[in-house]
Amino acid sequence: MIDLEIQLKPGLGKEPVWVGLGILLFVYALIISEVVHRTLAAAIGGLAALAALNYYKKGGALSLAETTALIEWETIGLLLGMMIMVGIMAHTGIFEWFAVQAYKQSKGNVWSLVVILCVVTAVLSAFLDNVTTMLLLTPVTIQLARVLDLNPIPLLISEVIFSNIGGTATMIGDPPNIIIGSTMSESAIADNGKAEIAALASEGVTFTDFIVELAPGVLLTAVPCLMMIKWMYASEFAGERIRDVKELEAKYGIKDAKMLKVSGTILCLVILGFFLNPIHHVSVSWVALVGAVLMVLATDRHELEEPLEKVEWTTLIFFAGLFVLIHSLMELGVIDWIGEQVEASIEFFSEEYRLVAALIIILWVSAIASAFIDNIPYTITMVPVILQLSASLDLELGPLIWALAFGACLGGNGTLIGASANVVTAGMSEEAGYPISFNEFFKAGFPVMLLSVAITTGYIVMVYWVAPVWKIILLCVGLFGIVWQYYNGKKKGKNWAEALVDDESIIDYFDAGSSQTSEE
Repeated sequence: MIDLEIQLKPGLGKEPVWVGLGILLFVYALIISEVVHRTLAAAIGGLAALAALNYYKKGGALSLAETTALIEWETIGLLLGMMIMVGIMAHTGIFEWFAVQAYKQSKGNVWSLVVILCVVTAVLSAFLDNVTTMLLLTPVTIQLARVLDLNPIPLLISEVIFSNIGGTATMIGDPPNIIIGSTMSESAIADNGKAEIAALASEGVTFTDFIVELAPGVLLTAVPCLMMIKWMYASEFAGERIRDVKELEAKYGIKDAKMLKVSGTILCLVILGFFLNPIHHVSVSWVALVGAVLMVLATDRHELEEPLEKVEWTTLIFFAGLFVLIHSLMELGVIDWIGEQVEASIEFFSEEYRLVAALIIILWVSAIASAFIDNIPYTITMVPVILQLSASLDLELGPLIWALAFGACLGGNGTLIGASANVVTAGMSEEAGYPISFNEFFKAGFPVMLLSVAITTGYIVMVYWVAPVWKIILLCVGLFGIVWQYYNGKKKGKNWAEALVDDESIIDYFDAGSSQTSEE
């Protein structure tokens, strides 16, 4: 975002903050009640916040060119480029082919299919970004649900939840981590204008640090979150769907092998470009847009309607309105006010407990705020707050960074507009005739978000406050628990997916323990 150097009129006090909070609550009321479409609600909120900003700022009103500077064009460019490439690849039949392969692996068992889709989504989101992952997998899931006569909405919600969980594990997996990685590196901190913050450069983070510090916490949350999803969608994910595999393969095979080879090669190069971002420093949005142009040129340079038909324009407009809303609220001081409350609450604790208090407060405030604000602008705002907290309160920077990363990424599961992947999935699903309401996503996403953040709370407290060795201990305990649970489930004759989330093993364990206590 271009720095517009907006200054508010003096003597306003907290009035702009309260007005901004009122606008935000009003927009959420519109989205939750579904009185209007969420894109229109974001547009109304953006205009209202912009009007408030123009009223309270010094000088004249922002021009249209200045207003567009409030939009995160990096995100819009990435989405547009990937949507065009997905639109072209959809005509090759590759998504239908993947759907059939997933069905073959599940052998018709619905829960096995859910686990396969969630695991694939989490892994791809860790090594690709989760927005791109959902752009690729949403058409596969919708096609698969149609073939098997399933409601695709629970499948899509489960996938997007795991895209946010998997994306938390690496620097390139989720937009908040990309922001943190670029602004919290050693070189970025060293270039800071404040001497006390520049002195923290040696504590900057690298690509490897994200995997080492975040991946163990993500692994600890995976199976419990799968168990919660299975419990919430017990009826939807039960039973089997038997179909003739040969018939499916004949009906849903590759339609255009030549186009698939060309477009697939370009997509692989684009993904490689994402991975090599730390080397070439070209933004992922430009990589995606160049890839989209090359794919159009290589497939049908005289026809643009088909490549553009898969572009979710309502989703892009929603993001534009949301970015104008949130950045206007930032200029009004709303998010700075949140940062001030965080710092004040941390200072309340004695120095002995200040670090653990900071970790818990940053984690939970980031999770809740990211759910209701959108984790991209929230993370952008919180980065300087974290640096200032470390410098002014003499707290180790690394643990604060990981608390912010866990909170912002996992918090995105809280609501439909908490993360970009959520909005993109909802837009594509609605375009296919399966609208996902705010409340429907909230009923599943918010409980899973609370569970995952609760687990990572224990992780960061034990690792960064008690002793670093707990990272290895917790990881070993978590892996042993998964193996033990899987082994017990298989002994009962359950398939691999049912055994993986065999909650009966846990119940049997506690029942055995209580029986032994009673006998004593």
